[in-house]
Amino acid sequence: MIKVGLTGGIGSGKTTVANMFRILGVDIYSADSEAKVLMENNKELKTSIISLLGEESYLNQSLNSAFIASRVFNNPGLLEKLNLLVHPVVREDFADWIEERKSAPYIIQESAILFESGFSSFFNYTILVTADIDTRIDRVAKRDKMKRSAIIARIEQQMSDEEKLKYADFQLNNSVNKLLIPQVLELHNKFVSLHRKKNINGKI
Repeated sequence: MIKVGLTGGIGSGKTTVANMFRILGVDIYSADSEAKVLMENNKELKTSIISLLGEESYLNQSLNSAFIASRVFNNPGLLEKLNLLVHPVVREDFADWIEERKSAPYIIQESAILFESGFSSFFNYTILVTADIDTRIDRVAKRDKMKRSAIIARIEQQMSDEEKLKYADFQLNNSVNKLLIPQVLELHNKFVSLHRKKNINGKI
C-alpha cells in the first residue's frame, strides 16, 4: 500500500480534491474530522482536554469547538499543548484505519496541518492543494460568511504555500482558471501505477 498525505491552506479546496479521489474509489481518512470525533468520544482525551482548557470545552457532553478555538486561536503555546494531546490519539486511530485497508493500492489522509504536525514523514508521497489568494478569500467568504480581514488573518497564521511547496511531492492548482479533474486523474493513475510497480519490484 502507498500512503499519501493531502493538505492545503484554508480556501484551497483540499476537501474538494479529497472528494474527487473518493469518487475514484480511494479511501480517505480526514484527520480534521476524525480528530473532532475522537475529542468527543475518547474518554481519556476528553478528560485531558478539560484539564487543559476547562469544563467549558464541552457543553452537554458535546465538544464546544467555538470555545476551544477562542482559547487557542491567538495562543500558540496553548495550541501546541492541545495538539500534543490530540495528535497521538489521531495517529493511533489512523494506524488502525490503515490496518483494515492493507489490500488497497493507496490511501490518502487529508490533513490541514500535515507539514506543521511533523507527520508528513510517515507518508510515501504528499500533495499540496493551492489556489491564488483572491480565490481562497472568495471561497471562504461564501462558505463561512467571514469578513475579508478575518480570512486574511487566518491565512497569515498558517504556513505559507511557498514554505509547504518545499516539502510537497506534488502540487494541485485549484485556482478558478485551472482544470482540477485532469490533475487529480493524473495523480490517481500515477499512484495506481506505482503500486503495481511496487508489487512487481517489491519496493516503491
